[in-house]
Amino acid sequence: MSTSTNSHVAALQDKQFRHLIDGGLQDSTDSFDVINPATGEVFARSPDASRSQFEEAVTAARRAFVGWSKAGFSERRHQLERLADAMQQRQEELATMLTLEQGKPLAAARAEIARAIGIIRQLVKIEIKPEILREDAAGRAELHYKPLGVVGGITPWNVPIVLAAPKITSALYTGNTMVLKPSPYTPLTTLLLGEIARDIFPPGVLNIVAGGNALGQWMTEHPLIDKITFTGSIATGKRVMASAAVNMKRVTLELGGNDAAIVLGDADPKEIAGRLFAASFANSGQVCQSIKRLYVHDDIYEEMLVELAAIARSVKVGDGLEDDSDYGPLQNKAQYDKVLELLEDTARQPGVRILAGGHALGRPGYFIAPTVVAGIAEGTRLVDEEPFGPVLPVLRFSDVEDAIRRANDSRFGLGGSVWTRDVEKGAEVAARLETGVAWVNHHLGVAAEYPFGGVKESGVGRANGLMGLLRNMEAQLIVVPPAV
Repeated sequence: MSTSTNSHVAALQDKQFRHLIDGGLQDSTDSFDVINPATGEVFARSPDASRSQFEEAVTAARRAFVGWSKAGFSERRHQLERLADAMQQRQEELATMLTLEQGKPLAAARAEIARAIGIIRQLVKIEIKPEILREDAAGRAELHYKPLGVVGGITPWNVPIVLAAPKITSALYTGNTMVLKPSPYTPLTTLLLGEIARDIFPPGVLNIVAGGNALGQWMTEHPLIDKITFTGSIATGKRVMASAAVNMKRVTLELGGNDAAIVLGDADPKEIAGRLFAASFANSGQVCQSIKRLYVHDDIYEEMLVELAAIARSVKVGDGLEDDSDYGPLQNKAQYDKVLELLEDTARQPGVRILAGGHALGRPGYFIAPTVVAGIAEGTRLVDEEPFGPVLPVLRFSDVEDAIRRANDSRFGLGGSVWTRDVEKGAEVAARLETGVAWVNHHLGVAAEYPFGGVKESGVGRANGLMGLLRNMEAQLIVVPPAV
């Protein structure tokens, strides 16, 4: 750990974190522990917003909406670009905070902050203009897009800033104001982002409040919040959707995934194993759209297992602040316990081979060795559920039609991929996957200029791209008669 990182760690551990409400930073009477997952110990405390503070944030957002919605795209773009600039200036501080509370290696945390900055810059380049649907002797029909009002955002703990950035940008750029709630597992980097944003936006335009499940319910049920954008589990997403029905809130839900990757028989295991591993174990497997089921053709199945297991045994799992760590811990004990329980269940399945990992590391914190599992099939929890940890089941197939059927036989439908030397064949197979996004010879990551989201129970609506921006607006048809 460098001297500069040490200084950031010391400063952040002594820092008092506050909510951003109506342009000011506020403490709370109550607070809760924030745990460093690399040690399993409390390293900081977060303010816990009261009901009155939450109401103040919503009221401020509603009040600020009047002026912000009239500011125009150019002005709102300018302010969001200022936020991106300010984040870039404090990138190392943000990244260090992210590693402390989330656990990912510092290099990955830096990459997350950089990607969040890039998302802001990309989204504000997208133009939103009225559409002329008809213009003739009978008159003119125009489609205009107007902001909704106050958007409530709820972000998860796996990539908190890279998911906060598009929610903030999409809401604010389209003329809405926002109340944002980070996960109670990782609230501090987002609160630090609020501190940065305080001097950029007019009071009330962006409010960031930390708290637990009660705060999330207040948000989804509140009559003055017009939309909820949520990223998290399917179970919680269903509760959000039900609560939002109280006043017909618009919703964008990016929920869980159990992404399948299909490797055709012409692929070279030595060539692609590294990319498959990276797309499976990114963020220690804690990515909604990472590969969670790997289907490999019989002809190359055993060779692929050898390659993947060798990588799994070679990578360094450790504290994210250690310079040589490739992967960090699971973010929280609940997830750690869940993955260990899944591994125990997997080990009991007949015919299963655990080729690498399969166990917790003998050290403090929530560390699990990267695990590659062979000889497993559908009908087991590891394959049918979303493990959300560093565990990859590798399944075999002999017929591509069978592989497609098995990949699609899931309540999940976030992403999927096909791996082959014949990219046109790969595109044909990818198009048959029942997913929101399908890649060929790649998996994980969608540029902000494109819409992203899931089908089936993996979500509702799309984020990012023009399609995602328009989900923060309401269409209004204006019909004008011909001039007389």
